[in-house]
Amino acid sequence: MGSTVDLNRYDADHRGWVAESVRRIQAEANRSADTNLIAVPLPAEWNIDLYLKDESTHPTGSLKHRLARSLFLYGLCNGWIRRDAPVIEASSGSTAVSEAYFAKLIGVGFIAVMAESTSRQKIDLIEREGGDCHLVADPSRVYEVAQQLAAETGGHYMDQFTFAERATDWRGNNNIAESIFAQLSLERFPEPEWIVATAGTGGTSATMARYLAYTGRRTGVCVADPENSAFFPGWRDRDASTRTDVGSRIEGIGRQRVEPSFLPTAIDRMMVVPDAATIAALRQLEATTGRRVGGSTGTGLWAAYRICAEMLHEGRSGSVVALLCDSGDRYLDKYYSDEWVAGEGLDPAPYAAQLADFFRTGVLAD
Repeated sequence: MGSTVDLNRYDADHRGWVAESVRRIQAEANRSADTNLIAVPLPAEWNIDLYLKDESTHPTGSLKHRLARSLFLYGLCNGWIRRDAPVIEASSGSTAVSEAYFAKLIGVGFIAVMAESTSRQKIDLIEREGGDCHLVADPSRVYEVAQQLAAETGGHYMDQFTFAERATDWRGNNNIAESIFAQLSLERFPEPEWIVATAGTGGTSATMARYLAYTGRRTGVCVADPENSAFFPGWRDRDASTRTDVGSRIEGIGRQRVEPSFLPTAIDRMMVVPDAATIAALRQLEATTGRRVGGSTGTGLWAAYRICAEMLHEGRSGSVVALLCDSGDRYLDKYYSDEWVAGEGLDPAPYAAQLADFFRTGVLAD
């Protein structure tokens, strides 16, 4: 008769630390107000309403605050994050800022692996939150280097690009989609024709699409993609192995590979937005509203304007929602710098002229 085999790894101190860490993160969410839904001025006679969900008002200043909170809760509850080892992330900037904030909140170290081209403003923000930055020359190697650092330090590689779509509770719990619909409930068009997202991990568009299906909405999800991104050709060709040779110039969105968190079957539409059009859109928004926004917002805004033009041409009224992902103050040395724009060979002037025509005639050319 065999004997009982019993291996007990219960650690009361660790369990107590996890409970306290989760409490701190949940308390942070409880004291953080929801983000605003801002109306973008359009000609009244169009009978179309355009909104920006302003995620820049989170404590760490971007849409990635929601993702980082979800990833930390996911990692803690899975037993992956431990108090004596750092959290490591491959990030183009904003996710790292937010993850550094939550790492400091629960008392663990944080290392961000990012491309050397990341804006100085973002690096400063990460370091201000107590994180360390590990810069690499080749953006396509950030995943590999992050995994190596995790192995060397005994830390946890957060891997936002794999876990973004599964860490967020897409059924509700005040996710971004649920928040948008709650805020639209008293508007004249409470169910938008389209929600426009952009993709870095794909987690936000996945959350949007799943929530819409789960709650029986007819709203479409459009993902606006920058130049040099693998997401659009991968979606168009139904090929998850798609790669591109050059990285995106729009920080935070567009990847050289189709990330695991990108769910192409959940997306209704994709639109490639020229980088010069992105810059024209974000500068036009600042000129007309005084709001300075980041590059990913400009990409989504251009796509939203295109959709509004289509609705007007087809004689349809309704609403459209896009995301204000972060503040343009993080990109003063890039998208708001004429020197940087010229150095990249970009000319936003023709697109600025198209936007002027759009607001005058309602037509936005291809």
